[in-house]
Amino acid sequence: MEYILDQFAQLPDAEDPLPLFVQLAARLRPRRAHDTAQAELNLKLLCGLLAERATWRHALRRALFALIGRRRQVTLYAERGILPGTGFFSELSRRLSCKLLPEALQPEQLRDTLGIVFARHSDWIWVKAVSDDSWKKLLAALRFDEQDGRPTEVARSLGELLEAIQVLSYRIAAMGLEPELLRIEPSVEKFESPFLMQNVEVRQFLEGYKQWLADAQHAGDDHRHVMVLLDQCRSILARVRRTAAQEGTSVSLTFLAVRLRQNIRRMETLLQLLGDYRAAPSGTDFYGHVVALFKHLVESQNKHNDVSGHVHRNLNLIALRVTDNASRTGEHYIASDRAEYFALARSGLGAGLIVGFMAMLKVVIAAQHFAPLSEALLFSLNYSLGFMLIHLLNFTVATKQPAMTAATIAASIQDSEDNRRNLDNLVNLTAATVRGQIVAILGNIALAIPTAMAIAWAWAHLAGLAFVEPAKAHGMLADIHPTASAAVIYAGLAGICLFLSGIVAGYYDNKAVYDQIPQRIRQLRAARWLLGEARLARVAEYVRNHLGALAGNFYFGLMLGGVTAMGVLFGLPIDIRHITFSSAYFGFAVVAQGFQLAPGEIFAACLGIAAIGCANLAVSFSLALWLAMRAREVGFAQRGQFFKNLLRRMLASPRDFFLPPRRNTEVAEQRAGG
Repeated sequence: MEYILDQFAQLPDAEDPLPLFVQLAARLRPRRAHDTAQAELNLKLLCGLLAERATWRHALRRALFALIGRRRQVTLYAERGILPGTGFFSELSRRLSCKLLPEALQPEQLRDTLGIVFARHSDWIWVKAVSDDSWKKLLAALRFDEQDGRPTEVARSLGELLEAIQVLSYRIAAMGLEPELLRIEPSVEKFESPFLMQNVEVRQFLEGYKQWLADAQHAGDDHRHVMVLLDQCRSILARVRRTAAQEGTSVSLTFLAVRLRQNIRRMETLLQLLGDYRAAPSGTDFYGHVVALFKHLVESQNKHNDVSGHVHRNLNLIALRVTDNASRTGEHYIASDRAEYFALARSGLGAGLIVGFMAMLKVVIAAQHFAPLSEALLFSLNYSLGFMLIHLLNFTVATKQPAMTAATIAASIQDSEDNRRNLDNLVNLTAATVRGQIVAILGNIALAIPTAMAIAWAWAHLAGLAFVEPAKAHGMLADIHPTASAAVIYAGLAGICLFLSGIVAGYYDNKAVYDQIPQRIRQLRAARWLLGEARLARVAEYVRNHLGALAGNFYFGLMLGGVTAMGVLFGLPIDIRHITFSSAYFGFAVVAQGFQLAPGEIFAACLGIAAIGCANLAVSFSLALWLAMRAREVGFAQRGQFFKNLLRRMLASPRDFFLPPRRNTEVAEQRAGG
């Protein structure tokens, strides 16, 4: 490090100090990005050397002024770390292309200079991990107070900061007038908009600051007036977020809100830095803002082309809205008391009856030996229309529950992140969810098997033909055998389809309110003439409340029918197994075998059906819970405590996960916690 500092001391004034700063950063960089102790030690060594020799201190300070002052800085302050106005998908495309072909560097821009000095994509880790005090000590070790007057480079840098603030102010004003934002928050148009007023205050502040730079005796306006207006802009954004939770959101609106929030935050940082510098130009009070901005800029530069971070940051907000819609639906599938428990049992029985006939239609379609594409389409429509009929009749397919109820649990986990953090109520909610799913499954199976058996028996006696031949029945039993087939793996694939259908349901629920579909339905003249005003209003309200569920069921059917077709098309050994359909097929096989199944065959079939059901529920529930927790940024530590409490409850009181509470007093506790 001494050699590098000597090189700084010998550097001619006209020469670019960038290569030496690259060497200095390499010397400060630890071997492992997460080795914070080594980074702290390297920084401490540099501070000690600067304190030891004034020549090194002066040379490094002079080189730093030259590095920063000779480069264009506005793009670094006003763009880096802030999403561009090109939109989510355009930015995603740009980042993907930069992974294949890196961007051309422009060393005259301080933005790219920062990327050259901190060239490793992991540099932000140790830069951010090093304490603020250590970076402040480095700034203090440079002894800027030894500098006579204000160097030209410093004045130029301050001018670039002022220009960056002006750019940010214009952007905030323009984004505050975006039609999509005004549609969600129309009050911005009705009253004096803080997005516009902040620009007026900023222009006054910038003019006064420039006069202060020319004449230190000039007082000028401080930045606090602008900060108040920016705080009002932030309040409007919070209202937009709350309104979007009720009225739906979109990728573009989410992207706009994130950009607006980032611009406001960056502008506040620059204003605070300039304000503290003006209060004490020779002091160290503004070092904290310099360090915070430096860390953020290094991280932003390293992550400038990060694809996963871009997707995660923006789509998590969309996922939050989607899972919020799903969680409101999921409240109907939780057996909090005895009445809800038996209601789910009855709705499960009704679904089992419908699935029995759906399984019959699938067997009939398969027996016709249509072309693969036609057969796949008919299978998909059979599934889709059947599941939609089940929903229209207010019945419940148990495996459809996890994608909804997992979101409800995750929402409750987030809500419990307060001072009380009552995770016990959360465990009660989970127990109610599990027993609701179990009783619905039992209801599905309890009527699917006898319905299938009745259909096969009636077919044989009325048509005089076996509904399923013994050879086919043997194949049906083999398909659900727990060890002789890939039934559990195929059930996992069905679980993935269930999870995706839950996402589809949340998406369409969001779309119904965001695109104002119910209101638009009421404006259909032909429908109003045909149905009348009152009936049309009921139809519109039904669409508002059930569009997501109907779409989720429809797409779920398409996915179930399409998986096997994709396997045939690409020659892959993939299929699906669904617990209710597997139960119906077992009923067909029992009749086809003349009710002469051996006890071992019955046991194996029951074990296979149970394994298929567990795989259906475990995969769909786990994926839905993972997405909901990730969308709400639920902390890992709290998740761990939740699962520990859940395991402790299962061991202490397993009855709660299978049977309804003896009294209904548990209801209020669970819903208060959720």
